[in-house]
Parts: sequence; structure tokens; C-alpha cells
Amino acid sequence: MNSFTEPLVEIEAVDPQATGTEVVVEVSRCGVCHTDLHLQDGYYDIGGGKRLNLADRGIKPPLVMGHEVLGRLASKGPDAPIADSEVGKTFLVYPWIGCGVCDACNRGQENLCAKPGSLGVFRSGGYATHCVVPHPKYLVDVSGVDPSIAATYACSGLTAFSALRKLDIDKENDLLLLMGFGGVGMSGLQIAQGLGYRKVAVAEIDPIKRELALKHGATLVVDPRDAGAAGVLAEAGGLAGAVDFVGAKATAEFAIAALRKGGIYIAVGLFGGDITLPLPPLVQRAITVRGSYVGNLAELKQLIELVRTNKIAPLPVESVEFAAVNEALDRLRSGKVQGRLVLAREI
Repeated sequence: MNSFTEPLVEIEAVDPQATGTEVVVEVSRCGVCHTDLHLQDGYYDIGGGKRLNLADRGIKPPLVMGHEVLGRLASKGPDAPIADSEVGKTFLVYPWIGCGVCDACNRGQENLCAKPGSLGVFRSGGYATHCVVPHPKYLVDVSGVDPSIAATYACSGLTAFSALRKLDIDKENDLLLLMGFGGVGMSGLQIAQGLGYRKVAVAEIDPIKRELALKHGATLVVDPRDAGAAGVLAEAGGLAGAVDFVGAKATAEFAIAALRKGGIYIAVGLFGGDITLPLPPLVQRAITVRGSYVGNLAELKQLIELVRTNKIAPLPVESVEFAAVNEALDRLRSGKVQGRLVLAREI
């Protein structure tokens, strides 16, 4: 990306060389994510006609986007603590890298670092032939997992998994609502089922996606625009928890209003907007409103282990050529993609 709001352009560069603790991954897969659309736009909508400009956060073109990176370990720096025998193997890359020295990073929560260095966001990512990773600890073994599906776990899968782990509800009996059934929402349904949630509803405005949610095991589906949608959730036992994979004003307001007393709402999506919460009802209903941002390295490894044990069903993935990245971004922006788009090449 040479500038915000413009299509991506292909450039030629010398293959990177690993120094210090770095490793270089030859990229064979890279997921196409909604975060890339925000990066391309150059801002987030924070409501009230206001924008959070990415340039003000230190994110400036030129930038190689792509944070769902999978590929072959091509080389390692002289100080990289990884055996020579690992070179040539395929790994998934954890992209949500922090500064490495702050309290958050020392706690293993680099995704919450105040000075992030995320791949494909603050530093060059996977929309390229090679990707430099600062340390081999960010390489995750995904042997035995389909590479195109494995790539999606670095963001959409991890994001859904981390959000679901923040819920404190009865998995057997309580009703869980997933807002939105795009790529992350679909991944969320598969992971929720793998984690043992037995009553999972999906709220989605697209009737085709509602049918798809039922096909993939949703207990019930609602159109949140329908006047009776909240009543349907109440009749199903009341809404104990909601994970909002859209993150828009309308989806947040619907989910929060539908919560039963003591319920929890988790915002994940970054579509944009703002909400107003009157304080007395917040207290009287004893609800929790919480944000969840991607996930940490330990959670990614836990997720991959669940995938390996066949507890999580694979979501639909369409592989496209790297040269078609602009078309892939346009398709994603249209909202008509069912499942995930992943750039793929054979190496």
C-alpha cells in the first residue's frame, strides 16, 4: 500500500535477510481480513462524525499489509534461538507483536502493548513473497492442518477464541448470541461449538448468511432489524452473553438491550460508531460491557491444539492468487463473501 484509499501496487524488492534473532518466512498463504480494509481507508469511524486517523497512531504508507501469515521458514538470524533443522518447515506466524519489554509483553499479552509492532499493521506483513519475523517464538507449528485454513487462525480464529474465553456463562444451558456471520462470525460459531457452547444464536441481516448459520449448527437465527427479534431471544431462555463481531452502533445497541440481568456483551468488530449507556440501568441490570482485541500467543497455541484434536470444524475458505489481492479486498468490502478469502501460492 503506497497511500491510503488507493489500490495496492506491486513492487520489486531485494529478499530480506535475517539479522539478530530474526527469522524470514517465505509466504505461501495470507488471509484477507477486514482490518486490511480499515488500513486501506486510513481511519476508524469512532462515531459522531469523528475519525481515528491511522496516521496519528504511527501507521503510515508505504506498508505491506497482511497479518494472517503462513509459510516456510526460509532463514534465521545468527542469534535466533531455533534449530537449523526447523528451516524449511511450515509455520503460522503470530502477528500481534508488542515492544517486548513492557509489563503487558512480559505477561504474555503483547496484543495489549501500548507500543505495538504488529505485522501487516506497523511493520511489513504477508502480502509479499517474504516476511521478516523478529523472533522465532512467534512461529506456531500447524503441521497436519490445511494451510489455507490455518492462516485464518492468526486473526479471525484467534479473535473469536479470545473473545469467547472472556465469557462467564453456563455453556450447557445459557444462550449465547453472535452478532454478524461474516468470516469472523462463522469462525466464532465453529469455535464456540468446539468449546462446548450448546445454545448459540446468530443475529445477521443477510438471509443467506442466516441460512448458512443454521446449516453450520446455530440453535436459532434472528434478523436484528425485526421488531420481535429480542423477544425471540427472551423466549429461548434470555440472553446470557453476546459477542459482537460487527462492532457497529446498531449491533451494539441491539445486543446490550437484549441481555438479561447479569449478562455480558463483548465488542470485537471495528465497523465503527459509538453508543450511549445510561448509568442507572447499567448498575441495576448488573451487565458487563467489555472489549476484546485479537488474542495473545498462548491463546493461538491453545486454539491450534483444539483444531488438531478435531474439536473445531473447518470454516469455508476460498484461495485466490496473490496477484488478485485488490479484487479480493473489493469482494470483502462488498460484504458478499461467505467464509474467508486467503491469498495462496505454491512454494
